[in-house]
Amino acid sequence: MINAPTDKILMAVVGAAHGIRGEVRVKPYGDDPLSFTDYGALETEDGSRHFTVVNARVQKTVVVTKFKGINDRNAAEALNGLELYIPRDRFPEPEEDEFYHTDLIGLTAEDEAGTLLGRVVTVQNFGAGDLIEIRPPSGKSYYIPFTREFVPTVDMAGNRVICVLPPDYLSETPRDDGRDDAKAR
Repeated sequence: MINAPTDKILMAVVGAAHGIRGEVRVKPYGDDPLSFTDYGALETEDGSRHFTVVNARVQKTVVVTKFKGINDRNAAEALNGLELYIPRDRFPEPEEDEFYHTDLIGLTAEDEAGTLLGRVVTVQNFGAGDLIEIRPPSGKSYYIPFTREFVPTVDMAGNRVICVLPPDYLSETPRDDGRDDAKAR
């Protein structure tokens, strides 16, 4: 199965209302917090609703955003949790060694010897860099850093990523340094 890119890219998720004039807090995805404003109208995944950004400003970890036609708190509150997308054809092709997260999802993860580790099911960033979540054929899924050290090869034509995991990376045996991570939590 070849991983076919989706025709839309998730750019942001609308959060809570901000004030009484229809502004909302938006959690953006991407390197630049304001990048979701650069590609024209945003839309829902099914394309049934479109949103034009009137203005946006970064405030701490969110972008306070005013959308055209959203003029009061009630209308803003109704948008809470809405995912906003941009059609893929509005984006430039990624540079070498750059990837859209959506293109990585579904790729086969293998080790250097070609042994199947699983499939990439999501790409997350909890604040310390991108992580890919790998779901093995059986057992729990796990995260690895999406760095050149851990993922030296992304083979889009081959529909796979090559992963280099340190010894015992997936081990569930207790640590040998005397610490018990379960007690440290």
